[in-house]
Amino acid sequence: MSGILAGKRILVTGVLTDSSIAFHAAKIAQEEGAEVVLTGFGRLSLVQRIAKRLPKEAPVIELDVTNQEHLDSLAENVREHVDGLDGIVHSIAFGPQGAFNFLEASWEDVATAVQVSAYSLKSLTTACLPLMPRGGSVVGLTFDAQIAWPKYDWMGVAKAALESTSRYLARDLGSRDIRCNLVSAGPIKSMAAKSIPGFEELADVWNHRAPIGWDLADPDPTGRGIVGLLSDFFPKTTGEIVHVDGGVHMMGA
Repeated sequence: MSGILAGKRILVTGVLTDSSIAFHAAKIAQEEGAEVVLTGFGRLSLVQRIAKRLPKEAPVIELDVTNQEHLDSLAENVREHVDGLDGIVHSIAFGPQGAFNFLEASWEDVATAVQVSAYSLKSLTTACLPLMPRGGSVVGLTFDAQIAWPKYDWMGVAKAALESTSRYLARDLGSRDIRCNLVSAGPIKSMAAKSIPGFEELADVWNHRAPIGWDLADPDPTGRGIVGLLSDFFPKTTGEIVHVDGGVHMMGA
């Protein structure tokens, strides 16, 4: 099969619905020749149902990134489907409702947001290292953490931690020929977005400030950005944040 991911084996986390960025990354990866394995958290039957909507149904492995047993057995479980990995898509983020009130959030809420949304990039990647002896590409998803957004609060801090985590991973894994990059995506109306209080106000920025335009209902551009970074077309790019946001990140007020 031809395509920029021909022959590659890719693990994709965070597929919740067929409107999610992770689903579109998995779909485009398959269309570009990759063999895809998914991980799911919680309602596995739901993820398995969504997996059937891919061009080729993908196997689903249960993974709670806060569960050390799940992490310890991940490589073994992946090996039941593929003999190694060439790429990982980290599309995992969560903040309890309390994390969306900056001044009143408890440490428990903040700690959960940082563990699930940032530390998990490290724990997921290191869990997969036995599967990547020849190197590979790790791609995560961020929401521009250089600035303070309305309503995003401690999730914004967690994304800043994610961006820093990616740089340190890139530093420490470069000698293994593993690249680690992030796609900074514009907002998409997904299940994850619905859990953010005030998402509409946050997303409205894109209606006015994206010079090339932005469609809140179209995860395809972000999926393509992820697949590009998984491919061999960026062989010496690591520790980078690629913006797929219609250009909003570079616009002044």
